[in-house]
Amino acid sequence: MARMNGPTRGPTHGPAKGMTGRITRRSAGVALLGAAALAMLGSGAARAQDTVTLGAVLPLSGASATIGEDQRRGIELAVEKVNADGGVLGRKLAVAVEDSGGRAQSAIDAARKLVSVSKTPVVIGEYSSGNTIPVGQYLQREGIVHINPGSSSPAIKTIGDRSFSTIGLDDVAGKFTAQAVYGMGHRKAVFLAPNNAYGQGVYAETKAAFEALGGQIVANLLFTEGQSNYRRELQRIAAAKPDVIIYSGYGQEAATINREAFELGLSKTPWFGIYLSMCTADSRPETVEGQMGMEVNYVGPDGAWYRDAYKKKFGKEFATTFSGYTYDAVMMAAAAINKAGSAEPARIREALAALGDYAGATGPIAFDAQGQRKTQPYIVVSYKGGELKTAAK
Repeated sequence: MARMNGPTRGPTHGPAKGMTGRITRRSAGVALLGAAALAMLGSGAARAQDTVTLGAVLPLSGASATIGEDQRRGIELAVEKVNADGGVLGRKLAVAVEDSGGRAQSAIDAARKLVSVSKTPVVIGEYSSGNTIPVGQYLQREGIVHINPGSSSPAIKTIGDRSFSTIGLDDVAGKFTAQAVYGMGHRKAVFLAPNNAYGQGVYAETKAAFEALGGQIVANLLFTEGQSNYRRELQRIAAAKPDVIIYSGYGQEAATINREAFELGLSKTPWFGIYLSMCTADSRPETVEGQMGMEVNYVGPDGAWYRDAYKKKFGKEFATTFSGYTYDAVMMAAAAINKAGSAEPARIREALAALGDYAGATGPIAFDAQGQRKTQPYIVVSYKGGELKTAAK
């Protein structure tokens, strides 16, 4: 949680005319309380000086809450690792996490609190591109370092020189999706995704790549978020009679889509999810059984230790594929602070840009000239028996 500011100072007054200024038992008690309060504030300030605090804006409530909580787990593991290894600048590392509620304005308000109250030099977040972009733009204006651990819209790269991404963008993800779907023998597809920066970006990239291979997108259904049902869109899908349904949706919304598609008998048509763990995280298992999709490769070639650490800490396998990207964001921020020898945002930015190849939990990470991850490994997965399984590498 963010640290609270000290008490507001009001006007001070001397003794009123006619008062003797004599120290009474009550005034002595007030003086002692004031001294104790000052001592406590001084102790708090000392503790603050012993800690370097970063910030994070995550969707801990709303449609993507399951993913946001998994992102928080990655942060928790990273903080423990950094502090076990000696911290940063000889001090403990902490991350103040704020909930965006999955809404753009709430995300900006959370970032503003981290900057103005917690005084964080780095803010990690969010998850949805429609929230991440305005948060990143705000941080850019404030001169604060921004690290994107979950959003993939190509528009992310235009935020500015203080914004970095530990996850690849959709100009690569769309091509991977198109190649995977085409390679499965599908030629006639419908596309279903939210009508926001993420959905628009991944649709454009997937459509271009799929049609270049010889496939056809026969219907593009970019839906408004927050609907109570999606039967209108699903009925249009049924009418199009596609070979495959390419779709993406945030946890709880995707659960509604999957439930209604199951009830309408549309699950008999192959479904291919873009970021399948996001699409299935909150869905009933029977409604998504047999679905296939693409995923960011959440464990790098030397990352088995991260899977083991996650399972040991939380007593289960990964809930989604996104915790490793917040883990890497914290670890890279800590490495940059130590490299810079400073917690000043400008120096952290310079050090992040100069980190070179970093061995992350999600694989090697290097930033391009725009601060974006140069290469992003993807995998094809399938949902079987209540869990995701690797279908191909």
